[in-house]
Amino acid sequence: MAASPLTFLLALELALALIGALWMRLAGYVFFPAPRPWHDTLYFLAGYAALLLLERLTERLAPAAYRELDRLMHGIGRMLKDAGVGHNAAMLLALASAVGEELFFRGALLNALAQGLGTPAALALQALVFALGHPAPGRAGRLYAVWAFAAGLIFGALYLLSGSLVPGILAHFLYNAKGFAEIFEEPGPASR
Repeated sequence: MAASPLTFLLALELALALIGALWMRLAGYVFFPAPRPWHDTLYFLAGYAALLLLERLTERLAPAAYRELDRLMHGIGRMLKDAGVGHNAAMLLALASAVGEELFFRGALLNALAQGLGTPAALALQALVFALGHPAPGRAGRLYAVWAFAAGLIFGALYLLSGSLVPGILAHFLYNAKGFAEIFEEPGPASR
């Protein structure tokens, strides 16, 4: 029996979260420093604004590839909707991907790479690995790889500048949730 797309994606994000958390624990990396609500909120808002700016720049600089990427993302959304994934489950997936990917790519990988390569190289390399973990086909895939690399730089910078995974997790979640909401609020064929 094949797993549903939602089950597969949630399991993948849970695996990233567990591997990242275990790696961080064994290496002695700090998960979350003492709560700093204002500090983390400012970094979260700056990170989310940077992601929105990146999206607008991508749309302006490569409009044809951006439209192709948008069609691809909506196709993935339709596939999830056709598989019975509802709005609430999509929001759970947005949260799981934010937590799993930030724990693994920023909390574990970025810290480990920084110890061996220094911060600038580690920032770039973790963003490259993050981009490779977000494959897509064709011209849209090339654009998405560049976009994911830039987003990885933003998330990495948030972590390095704030000293906490919280701003990156929040920005990552809100950006993913926005994308899912846009897809799931799209009217179906019966209502058009």
